[in-house]
Amino acid sequence: MTASAPKRSAGSAAAAAPRRTGKRSSVPLTISRPELIVNGSDRDFRELVHNLFGFFALHERLRSGHGKYIGLGGVEYTVLISIGHLALEGEVNVKTVADHLHLSGAFITATTNRLLKMGYIHKTVDTADRRRVTLTVSSKGRSALETLAPVQRRLNDIEFAALSRQEFFMLNDLLRRMIADGHRAAALQDYYLAGGQET
Repeated sequence: MTASAPKRSAGSAAAAAPRRTGKRSSVPLTISRPELIVNGSDRDFRELVHNLFGFFALHERLRSGHGKYIGLGGVEYTVLISIGHLALEGEVNVKTVADHLHLSGAFITATTNRLLKMGYIHKTVDTADRRRVTLTVSSKGRSALETLAPVQRRLNDIEFAALSRQEFFMLNDLLRRMIADGHRAAALQDYYLAGGQET
């Protein structure tokens, strides 16, 4: 017969449990604008940021799925469909796409080179100015986008089902302004990372 483990008294159990002092750990605020601080806390702001992160993580998953449906990576699909839509407004080149997607010209050049090799787009070089290159969607690219469109419409309808027409326009306007502010914040962060000091 084996000896049973000694019973712990209520006192010893209480001593082993971590004490709760009722005080929360001090964490510095992540924002200082009074418009975004509620009752002295940045909790609602952080919830907003994390909700944005969650939405865009899900959107990235859907974007990758759109690409996979037509044999492309997510970013390749995005560049392809952007070229198609931008072409409705005029001539499209690497800078046009880079500005539209808020990405670097080098990144768009590398992506369009992959799309060109796969036959999804055409690149036309201006004979008078070799630096001027026009991007257009090929017949293969158009066929791929037409194949994707019914599935894409259904998924987009579900993903953005929460928006009314008024909210749709408001959100688009807000995002335009937030992207501009995001560029400013990124430039300031680059300054700090390069050793710059806050003034």
